[in-house]
Amino acid sequence: MADKKVGSVMVIGGGIAGIQSSLDLADSGYKVYLLEDSPAIGGTMAQLDKTFPTNDCAMCVISPKLVECGRHLNIDLMTNAELMKLEGEAGNFKAIVYQKPRFVDLDKCTGCGECATVCPIETVSIFDEDLVEKTAIYKPYAQASPNAFVIDKKETAPCQIGCPSGIHVQGYVALVAQGKYKEAYNLIRQNNPFPSVCGRVCFHPCESECRRGEYDDPLALASIKRYIADHIHSHHEDFEKEDEPVAKDKEKVAVIGAGPAGLTCAYYLAQKGYQVTIFEKDSKPGGMMRSCIPPYRLSRDELDWEIEQILKEGIELKTNHPISSYNDIEKLRLQGFKAFYVGIGAQLSKTMRIKGEELNGVFGGIDFLKKVNYSEKVKIGKKVAVIGGGNTAIDCARTARRLGSDVTLIYRRTRREMPAESHEIKAAVEEGVNFKFLTNPIENVGKDGKLTAIKFSVMELGEKDSSGRRRPQPTGEEFTEDFDNMLVAVSQSSDLNLLEKSGVETTNWNTIVADGTTFQTNINDIFSGGDVVLGPASVVEAVGQAAEAAISIERYIQGEDLAAGRKEFEPLPAREYQTYVPHEDRVAMRNQTPEERVGNFDEMELGFSEEEAQREAKRCLECGICSGCLQCEIVCEADAIVHEMQGEVVELDVGSVIVATGAEKFDPTPMHEFGYGRYKNVVTSIQFERILAASGPFEGHLQRPSDGETPVKVAWIQCVGSRTEDSHMPYCSSVCCMYAMKEAIIAKEHVSTVEPTIFFMDIRAHGKDFDKYYDKAKDAGVTFKRGRIGKIKEVSETGNLELYYVQENGDLQIEEFDLVVLSIGLHPPKDIVKLSDSLGVRLNEYNFIDHLGISQIDTTRPGVFVCGPAVSPKDIPETVVQASGAVAGAAELLSEVRGTEITEKIYPEEKKVAGQKPRIGVFVCHCGINIGSIVDVPGAVEFAKKLPNVVYAGENLFTCSQDTQQQMKEIIEEYKLNRVVVASCSPSTHEALFQETMREAGLNPYLFEMANIRNQCSWVHRDDHPKASEKANRLIKIALGKSRLLQPLHAIALDVTQKGIVIGGGLGGMTAALSIANQGFEVALIERAEKLGGNLNGLYHTLDGQSVPVFLQELKDEIDDHPLVKVYLNATVKNIDGYIGNYKTTFDYMGDEKEYKHGIIIITTGANASKPKEYLYDQCKNVITQRELENDLEENEKDYKKVKSAVFIQCVGSRDEEHPYCSRICCAQAVKNAMRLKSLNPKMDVSVLYRDIRTFGFYEKYYQEARQLGIVFIRYSEDAKPEIDIDSKKVVFGENALIIKVKDHVLGTEMKLTPEKIILSPAIIPQEDVDIISQMLKVPLNEDRFFMEAHVKLRPVDFSAEGIFLAGLAHSPKGMEDTISQAKAAAERACAIISSEEYISEANIARVDVDTCAGCGMCVSVCPYGAPELIWLNGKEYAYVNSALCKGCGSCASICPSGAMQQLGYKEEQQLAMLNEALEIW
Repeated sequence: MADKKVGSVMVIGGGIAGIQSSLDLADSGYKVYLLEDSPAIGGTMAQLDKTFPTNDCAMCVISPKLVECGRHLNIDLMTNAELMKLEGEAGNFKAIVYQKPRFVDLDKCTGCGECATVCPIETVSIFDEDLVEKTAIYKPYAQASPNAFVIDKKETAPCQIGCPSGIHVQGYVALVAQGKYKEAYNLIRQNNPFPSVCGRVCFHPCESECRRGEYDDPLALASIKRYIADHIHSHHEDFEKEDEPVAKDKEKVAVIGAGPAGLTCAYYLAQKGYQVTIFEKDSKPGGMMRSCIPPYRLSRDELDWEIEQILKEGIELKTNHPISSYNDIEKLRLQGFKAFYVGIGAQLSKTMRIKGEELNGVFGGIDFLKKVNYSEKVKIGKKVAVIGGGNTAIDCARTARRLGSDVTLIYRRTRREMPAESHEIKAAVEEGVNFKFLTNPIENVGKDGKLTAIKFSVMELGEKDSSGRRRPQPTGEEFTEDFDNMLVAVSQSSDLNLLEKSGVETTNWNTIVADGTTFQTNINDIFSGGDVVLGPASVVEAVGQAAEAAISIERYIQGEDLAAGRKEFEPLPAREYQTYVPHEDRVAMRNQTPEERVGNFDEMELGFSEEEAQREAKRCLECGICSGCLQCEIVCEADAIVHEMQGEVVELDVGSVIVATGAEKFDPTPMHEFGYGRYKNVVTSIQFERILAASGPFEGHLQRPSDGETPVKVAWIQCVGSRTEDSHMPYCSSVCCMYAMKEAIIAKEHVSTVEPTIFFMDIRAHGKDFDKYYDKAKDAGVTFKRGRIGKIKEVSETGNLELYYVQENGDLQIEEFDLVVLSIGLHPPKDIVKLSDSLGVRLNEYNFIDHLGISQIDTTRPGVFVCGPAVSPKDIPETVVQASGAVAGAAELLSEVRGTEITEKIYPEEKKVAGQKPRIGVFVCHCGINIGSIVDVPGAVEFAKKLPNVVYAGENLFTCSQDTQQQMKEIIEEYKLNRVVVASCSPSTHEALFQETMREAGLNPYLFEMANIRNQCSWVHRDDHPKASEKANRLIKIALGKSRLLQPLHAIALDVTQKGIVIGGGLGGMTAALSIANQGFEVALIERAEKLGGNLNGLYHTLDGQSVPVFLQELKDEIDDHPLVKVYLNATVKNIDGYIGNYKTTFDYMGDEKEYKHGIIIITTGANASKPKEYLYDQCKNVITQRELENDLEENEKDYKKVKSAVFIQCVGSRDEEHPYCSRICCAQAVKNAMRLKSLNPKMDVSVLYRDIRTFGFYEKYYQEARQLGIVFIRYSEDAKPEIDIDSKKVVFGENALIIKVKDHVLGTEMKLTPEKIILSPAIIPQEDVDIISQMLKVPLNEDRFFMEAHVKLRPVDFSAEGIFLAGLAHSPKGMEDTISQAKAAAERACAIISSEEYISEANIARVDVDTCAGCGMCVSVCPYGAPELIWLNGKEYAYVNSALCKGCGSCASICPSGAMQQLGYKEEQQLAMLNEALEIW
């Protein structure tokens, strides 16, 4: 444990567990770093449509928490982040975090969405589970927090990597596919100002790298690029540059050479405002593009037009102006030129150094091409030999053919080794060029000074040379052949005379030495690139180097580091590629025929049509997902797009870590029997959630993916990926049964004709009110069929699906369905092993985070806690509870540094509205389609605009989203609103959110009113849209009527007694008390029994073999040793007075009456096992309960070794009319005890009679083990319970023998069992006197008489009465681990109150008009909180309201006969105004 602790906590995982943990921590005085691997928090819950068992809208539940998390000053959201390493020790950790690049600046992004409208890339939406596509730049979902976009950018596309100029190849391809040619053209020119030239003559290395070539053919990228340039040129009037060139107010730069390198460097420098002058020795610019590339490959019109576009940037071009010596450069320096770029190319032909090369008729290849291309007269004979194998040699050969000669190309290697491009070689062959390979000229033969013949040496290939090619060597054979001309195209070099005496370093190959990154020479102000550096290369390579040199020149002039930031970016994650891509032929380029083209110098290639260009572009596999088209960057007015964003390593000091990484959904693709991925109408349960969701891709319309039709017969298949013995997921995923029921019910609510069927093994409805939900599903028309599906086959004509399964009687059944939903299980995140290594924590056998002991919150590393599905599969309420429980663990560790690192929120000064005319803003919510598909929202807005005092009315997709909250504040300011009405959903979930926004905008939060047009309009009038819309208008009008009369209200601060009391000393009570004490607060633990422990007394072992007595004793010792825990045994609570922060409890203790003052209360009064009323219990000693068996096994273990047979009967008193709920723990206890009996006597016949085996989660492991041990599980139904008879003819252990009759559903026959022991699993029932505490505290019970929480998802350990919490069996049946989590959660929620010295109470409380109060006391009798009391003052008795106790329920005001009692915010005049609006005829 660290000596110096840090008051901050890292939470890993941004699902509901991480969100709840973060909010609890921040509200308790701790700084929070919330790490989420994805771009937004919300997790799986944000994807859901509804949540069971309440069927609340999942987004409506989580959205306020998203917003609260996003704007909480003490929560730092770190999305796209992962933990790399955790160093240090509990209390003082150093977390090394990698912040992945988002490529969007969170501080600048406004979430406007303009970027997505121009993005040309569409890829599958992960959030919508691949049902639809999203753009590469996207916001994960409408209400996402942070409210910002993110770019899905994978590895740099291979084509871009292969491009020497770094063009965003995938970007221009994507834009062409959408017909955005101007955008594509501009994109190319950001890296290469010669799209037309390179579209024609580039050797297109991008195509060699194109991954499409791994499937069929690479994309014709150069041809697509050419089409773009051709299109712009032919439509240039429409695409003329609108902006004037950048003002040339920067330094002067000289560019020597107007070839591709020089023009490129000049272009990019001019764009930056430099005064650039190009010095060119020839009469026209273009360099070797003009002089050496034949016009049949590169049209001079295209070249001239492209150069013209470059010069339009304000570049001065001086032709016929050679820079011949270094003196010329010195003169330019004196004229103020600050830097020089040398891009003179390699325009000198190299000779072969053989005899007779001086003869007439022998030309250098470059010299020959220049003469032809400059239209000089060139006399060549009938028979021409071209020496060389590169592109220049091919150009010479094809040019000579066009001049009418017979041409033979001589190459000393084979065709395979030719460096020329293959399509150029092919074209030369088509045009009649002859080839002689493995032939090398050794002497020219002449007559009268003119070439007449060439002597050749025959070659063979030997060992490889430095280039990797096999070296040609003479065979000794020679021959001579007549030729009129020889064109030598073996190589070329540069004329470097201008650099003599300059000191610029050069090579033996007559090239300039320049840095490979900056292209700076050893003379600082001289830069160079292209052929003069590379040697003979290509246009695109020259362009790429020149563009980099332009960057360097600017940095040099500005005095910056030339190399900084120019190293390669960190690698991005690779994309997963399809294993199969349908074959699609590459679009072939249209050409002149060989016969046509040999007779002219017109361009041979005719170019793509628009249709061809788009068709070819659409073959792209989108390797990088984001194409790099940069359109988002162009339209983003906030300048938030940062394509070059790099990841960052961040070090954080934290005192504790909470792991809330959740679980991932199982991918059923490998389960081929279900056809997932092959049959479109087989979907996963989470896909079905997105289909149902109002915010989903189909806006809540229930439809089949294959054809959009509404399905009628829908099947759910349970346990897909779970409870599979031969997989890594043999456990139960705990949630699938319930969400399948929920989806079936909601589907039927969406479309009444749906016929849902759920195929299951066991229905595991083990949570609070879950069995009631099961009954609700059956009542709603959901069919349940027990059995596993063997296979699914698609009916090809209809897309329907045939399900093959075996009924319980063994008959094969084939049933056809329109849609199949696979209820997939949960498994650990894919990177959990990496995370566990980073954290230094252990994983369990299934790769979930392992925990220590019985508590599921503590990991194997001190100071690191875990919650939610990260530790085991669980549903949302349990996750929320465990999240708060994990916070308690961290808070206990860091109690002494609470509040040391937080920032206090400062609100703007409240605006004075007294005396102002109401200026009301109305915000009407679509709520996706929850409201918008039923209610005419635009019509409601227009209606509101016409109402008095409304100065603003608008509609929002989701009014509760983070971006809308920001917009609301801006609108309040812009329109000077002094009241706000929101027409959306339930005030119980969202009112606090909007009131907080009001405070942040400077308005009193009670100048706010809501109209619930979802619950009261769209939900209840789903089938009558006009009526729903009319009612919505009326509700808005009613809300406005009240809003006009709203007045500012102010809460009061109450002093807090920083102590707590826990009522009930069982496991929950002891855990809660210890947690409060460990957080530094005194706590009283009240227990009416003579010892602590509750139901733990009499238990001995957990299912996984841990000792309960040892665990209990350790708890007792901790309590005894803790100075802040005050234990009162044999104590009975008599009375509880007061209010949150200031309670006083009176209790009997040791014959005396004691008082204890405290700020909070936790109810942990537990529950009892019911006493069985059936199966001969209490009539036969061989019929016992589970608890009695455990006690017998401890005291009389030897006796049980003699038992030959035993039968367990489940659900004795549970899941019946009296107790219609599952007692949750009985199945696991039966498995535990059955295995114990089997271990004592392996020959013992042990059977378990059950209705559904509910060994949820990892308990499934023990169920499987029990079956392997030979324990027999026999199912019975509720209407055919086992029957027990007495066999008076036999005696067993001193009692008459027993016979059990039970129907076997598999065999279809009645079975008779003759057990020596029958063990019953009785129900868990509430304490008999639970009503006393309920009435004393005025907290509710549910219909089963368990205490009722405030909200099953939002506040699962809170009561609606503030300051009172619950945990353990008092809440509902649960196991030890769940009780511990809930007790710690209750303690943490309680400590959040008593950790502060004051508590801000309600403001909309009741007030009494003493002048009209008659003192009748009716208000006193009806108040559930005891707030009003009668007092005597000035000779009169009247009511007085304790503002601290009043919760604003309105009961007193509603019953007051005189009207003296008025509730603030709901005064009589306000209510009358609402009534008048409601009754008005309009």
